[in-house]
Amino acid sequence: MNKSAKDEQRVPRTGGRLPPTPPDSEDSLSTSSSSSQEDNSASFPLPPPCPPTQFLEIDRNTPDKHVPRDHRLIRLTGTHPYNVEAPLSDLFNEGFLTSPELFYVRNHGAVPEVHDDDIPNWEFSVEGMVEKPFRLALRDLVSQYEQKTYPITLVCAGNRRKEQNVVRKTKGFSWGAAGVSTALFTGVTMADVIRKAKPKKGAKFVCMEGADKLPNGYYGTSVKINWVMDPNKGMMLAYKMNGEMLRPDHGKPLRAVIPGQIGGRSVKWLKKLIVTAEPSDNWYHIYDNRVLPTTVSPEEAANNPNWWTDERYAIYDLSCNSAIAYPAHEEQLCLVGAPEKYRAKGYAYSGGGRRVTRVELSIDRGRSWRLANCRYPEDAYRDIDEDIEIYGSQLDTSWREASFCWCFWELDIPVADLADAKDMLVRCMDESMQAQPRDMYWSVLGMMNNPWFRVTINREGDYLRFEHPTQPALMPGGWMERVKKSGGNLLNGYWGERIGDEDTDVPPEEQAKEVPMKKEGIDRMITIDELRKHDGEQHPWFVVNGEVYDATDFMKDHPGGAQSIVSSAGVDASDEFMAIHSETAKAMMPDYHIGALDDHAKIVLGEGAVQDNNDRTEQRPSFLSTRSWVKAVLESKESVSWDTRIFKFRLEHDDQVLGLPTGMHLMMRLRDPVTRETIIRSYTPISHETQKGYLDVLVKIYFDQKQRKGGKMSQALEGLPIGHFVDFKGPIGKFEYHGHGICSVNGIKRKVDSLIFISGGTGITPIYQVMRAVMEDKKDPTKCVALNGNRLMEDILCKDQLNKFSLENANRCRIIHTLTQAPDGWSGLKGRIAAPVLKQHCARSEQSMALICGPEAMEKAVHVALKEQGWKDDDLLFF
Repeated sequence: MNKSAKDEQRVPRTGGRLPPTPPDSEDSLSTSSSSSQEDNSASFPLPPPCPPTQFLEIDRNTPDKHVPRDHRLIRLTGTHPYNVEAPLSDLFNEGFLTSPELFYVRNHGAVPEVHDDDIPNWEFSVEGMVEKPFRLALRDLVSQYEQKTYPITLVCAGNRRKEQNVVRKTKGFSWGAAGVSTALFTGVTMADVIRKAKPKKGAKFVCMEGADKLPNGYYGTSVKINWVMDPNKGMMLAYKMNGEMLRPDHGKPLRAVIPGQIGGRSVKWLKKLIVTAEPSDNWYHIYDNRVLPTTVSPEEAANNPNWWTDERYAIYDLSCNSAIAYPAHEEQLCLVGAPEKYRAKGYAYSGGGRRVTRVELSIDRGRSWRLANCRYPEDAYRDIDEDIEIYGSQLDTSWREASFCWCFWELDIPVADLADAKDMLVRCMDESMQAQPRDMYWSVLGMMNNPWFRVTINREGDYLRFEHPTQPALMPGGWMERVKKSGGNLLNGYWGERIGDEDTDVPPEEQAKEVPMKKEGIDRMITIDELRKHDGEQHPWFVVNGEVYDATDFMKDHPGGAQSIVSSAGVDASDEFMAIHSETAKAMMPDYHIGALDDHAKIVLGEGAVQDNNDRTEQRPSFLSTRSWVKAVLESKESVSWDTRIFKFRLEHDDQVLGLPTGMHLMMRLRDPVTRETIIRSYTPISHETQKGYLDVLVKIYFDQKQRKGGKMSQALEGLPIGHFVDFKGPIGKFEYHGHGICSVNGIKRKVDSLIFISGGTGITPIYQVMRAVMEDKKDPTKCVALNGNRLMEDILCKDQLNKFSLENANRCRIIHTLTQAPDGWSGLKGRIAAPVLKQHCARSEQSMALICGPEAMEKAVHVALKEQGWKDDDLLFF
């Protein structure tokens, strides 16, 4: 079947009738299943029915295996943590109130498991600058305080971020336009609880902290205390959602709900309220939920912490925003027999309690506008004069003028007008006259994206095909990707396109400079069958971002060894390549570029590129895989020193070995808990290659300092909760020690009679691995000299084990330590590893080999010094 025929089967078409649209809010929202109603005659919206959820197979091997979920939700950050939005049409069709099953979820890590029996005893504290700090159990919160119910719309600050990511990659993952949901929340006003504690003079903020343990501590943030105490703001502590106990993903059993502000201020699994004079110093308050100036690049933001500590850039109130739900993405309207008018529909919201006062549509690229009809289902709650009890609480809305919820808009547009149009634009304005801007304001985190929402209209014969700007997550599609791929500048003020024959005078804004990785003039399309013929050591091909590269000529010279290339042969290596390689490496890629995957190959490769542990039924004897990432669970952490840890990971089963040859290393993969940026680093475990069921990794933690940023991976590991998994892949590397002086480099074997080890800091781990193999074999005649440099004595890693090798094998092992800041009484060498030390202790012989691992500056200095002393490059190996 050809591509066009497939598309005709896939794309829904409508003709001679209106396209599928949701029912009017007044009708659909006043009915729901009896399980969620207390009064079927209520004149205000009640929740929609809740479809059954189940424990999903995809969550089985994650910390969230105890959480039932809805399979319809779109996962934005892979399997875990759980960050999802509903398909936009499904969300809109539910009407004003969203079921918990389709309500968007933003989780930074694992969901705390709270059993039903423990809910009444769930405690949180009120502390800080208060005269009467106290702890309160949930049962007492319910029995001792007045209960309220409010309809509230929550919106993730990243809503519509995918549009920014298409223009230029931000540090955030790709939300579509469904990062917004509405529910009836029941609980206690936060003001009542804070008032009981009696804040002291000078108190200005209420900090909140949840129970979700994350790599950088517990999630927390803050809001101003005068907002908390203002009844018009409606800030509350909620334990019910649409009349039912909060679901685990939504904060069971207790959360803060902050109307009119970004969802990141509504802390879930609440454990602490802390009254302070300053904003929260929580890591997630500082490094998340900010809109930095558009001139700040990702590199500048990473290297200058002052941008993050400037409270002017923190986000609180939502900006006004709107989106088009219908026409849906890829919807088609047949012009033959079509109705006279098409009804366009969508949503709009604003922040800070401000009401959306107008929504306007344009079908002539903003030259003229049409006023849409706005419906405000929230008003049905205000119109109730008498006190109404619902879900054991007071429906406390009739007196309040602040608007906490989204509204719906609709407009009937003549089909003849649509047939002549190129696109449909929507914008909204709130009661402060704040309007959606025409153009995007790009920023590092990609938050608060709210330019006009644009749907393109493509005339294809007798049909109109509608195209939304993007699709969420990594889903392909949308006019923005199409325009960018065709070379359009999405920041030129005309959505990357020209209007008719007009020549724009708007100078293109500078976009992120991307290193070209394709060879000009190459238009070869490669099939999946062709790719799979090159998935081994002979002529390996690999894929990065849909482009195919032949690495055959680079295998010998690859710094990570030929195995790194072979492991990627025939698969999509985009994540690993983009996360690890420098701009210099990317600039080399055109020399190896041979073509691009065809559409079918992309689909097949995408479906089969990664196999997780839960896809396997048999027990594998060896853990590591060169072809796919596999997961191991963090079992424990052991502190070796103030900044060094041994991380023990549990393998798939007790009889499984790691499968790492001596001298090689593996890759570990984590995702940044806030930005979801992939972090991949290479490590050499210190556990014995014969050890079963576990692997141990020695890691030095490079903490943030005033002078420099710390290590991304080491700090992520430091904050990783016990029970969380990490992805592993390997083995990789170009050196392997086989025993008795036989080793191989890039698969070519050679014989050595001595090994010179030169290391600095954590570079000792691959050295230790090889030396252990030599020393544990008493019949191995290979002699070893290890020169190990560090700053302080406590920085020496594996010190006892190395010294033991020397004591037990005095005739074939010598260990030399040197310190740049040696203490009094130090008997070892002092100073850096430099030419004089190398000349004295690293003598070359005809069958010797030097293995070097350490900081880049040390490796360069050692290379120069050894070359000057007559060493050949073939006898030097840098891990």
